[in-house]
Amino acid sequence: MRAYVGVGTNLGDRWGHLAHAAKALRAEPRIALLRGSRVFDTAPMGPAQPRYLNAVLELEVDLPAGALLEALQRVERRCGRRRKGVRWAARTLDLDLLLLDDEVVRTPALVLPHPGILTRRFVLAPLAELCPDRIVPGTGCTVARLLGDAPAADVVPVGIYPL
Repeated sequence: MRAYVGVGTNLGDRWGHLAHAAKALRAEPRIALLRGSRVFDTAPMGPAQPRYLNAVLELEVDLPAGALLEALQRVERRCGRRRKGVRWAARTLDLDLLLLDDEVVRTPALVLPHPGILTRRFVLAPLAELCPDRIVPGTGCTVARLLGDAPAADVVPVGIYPL
């Protein structure tokens, strides 16, 4: 199955965290890292904090959605992520499962497609580099269309993902 994962970091060695995430994902069984978008420097949401680096990774996976989410959370912990229960808090690494094939999931632990796809330019800009013509399940819209409709935001490409 094809999965798209949003990657964000705004604490410590941000480029190092991006590289470590790619390396850790390649080491996970039943996950193949196919490619990454460019990296974007973005303004944070929520409380005052450092700017983020954001990107999207395209994966081929042989895991159900719940198991893939658990694998992503393992990688976050290996990169020093500690969940403090504060929404939009600064973090060393954030891995968000955005899309998994055409699956629609609504559980307390996971919502697919990720709700941020609909309006967040820092998610849509890198996602559109990888799959502009993909229809986001439940919307009838392509990723490129959602990006075109998204509110303006401070999202600046700054480099190639360190795969």
